[in-house]
Amino acid sequence: MSFTLLVTGGAGFIGSAVIRHLIDNTDVSIVNVDKLTYAGNLDSLESVANNPRYHFEKIDILNRAGLDKIFQHYQPDAVMHLAAESHVDRSIDGPAEFIQTNIVGTYILLEAARSYWQALDLPKKNAFRFHHVSTDEVYGSLGKEDLFLETTAYAPNSPYSASKASSDHLVRAWHHTFKLPVVTTNCSNNYGAFQFPEKLIPLMIHNAQVGKPLPIYGDGLNIRDWLFVDDHAKALWLVLREGKVGETYNIGGHNEKTNLYVVNQLCKILDELLPNSPYFPHNSLITFVKDRPGHDQRYAIDASKIQRELGWKPEETFETGLKKTVQWYLENQKWCQRVMDGSYRGERLGLNED
Repeated sequence: MSFTLLVTGGAGFIGSAVIRHLIDNTDVSIVNVDKLTYAGNLDSLESVANNPRYHFEKIDILNRAGLDKIFQHYQPDAVMHLAAESHVDRSIDGPAEFIQTNIVGTYILLEAARSYWQALDLPKKNAFRFHHVSTDEVYGSLGKEDLFLETTAYAPNSPYSASKASSDHLVRAWHHTFKLPVVTTNCSNNYGAFQFPEKLIPLMIHNAQVGKPLPIYGDGLNIRDWLFVDDHAKALWLVLREGKVGETYNIGGHNEKTNLYVVNQLCKILDELLPNSPYFPHNSLITFVKDRPGHDQRYAIDASKIQRELGWKPEETFETGLKKTVQWYLENQKWCQRVMDGSYRGERLGLNED
């Protein structure tokens, strides 16, 4: 029996990982809905672009009429909603885009999905799922000992996390008020191949190769839990298929690391892989810079619920995943250069300075 999944934001980092995983490992048909902002890159889907089960529609999720046409044309069995503005620093410089895409866009998508779902025959209606993909940043900042649970109270501290928290609440409300069958996931920091280079790991790899400073915010002791993107893609597909309607599942990598530790490990791998680099040892490029406004000190996810109820746990350790990531960027310079030739030039964002 055929299964069609509508993925929003499928040209982004996590979305493209999901699509590659599903096209390569299942018989699912994919409809990728993406407006191709600076972070959307069809090069990330080059390996599956000609597959007959893959379809791309360039559209903004703020376009209700366009979404309605796509739902009617493709008749999807489920939606996985990943389209979002996602960079904290950009949300500090320009919150408006985050409000529009992450809040208003989610509302419009929910309404399009609800209208489509209500008109389905009973078997398809009962089987339909709306999977909302969110972030651990909605929970705010942790102390030294705690972990984020699915029941942790929301306390977002950046315009980005506030916009994602708002979208989470909309999805919850559409389930409880309109009975739309939803599942929600909140993940920790993703890393891996095809990530836009304003994020920490790809930015550091790029800068280290060309001898630019490796900027570390504040004292570098802010802690994040790191999740390999391919592990995340598998978890998202599992939750969509087997997650309980109305439930939230936290997805984490069990890899709490300070930003300074992450960059030092990257430098060690680069020293190993590029021993003849003129910038060896690469940690000599580390530079401490002014901290981000409102920088949360620590995120850490308790992912025991998804392991206990659905049997998922990450396959990659941080060490194996990080080495694979560095090797990929070194071997895919053309992809990186095409991205860097666009609107982003590696400049510092989010200082909130006029």
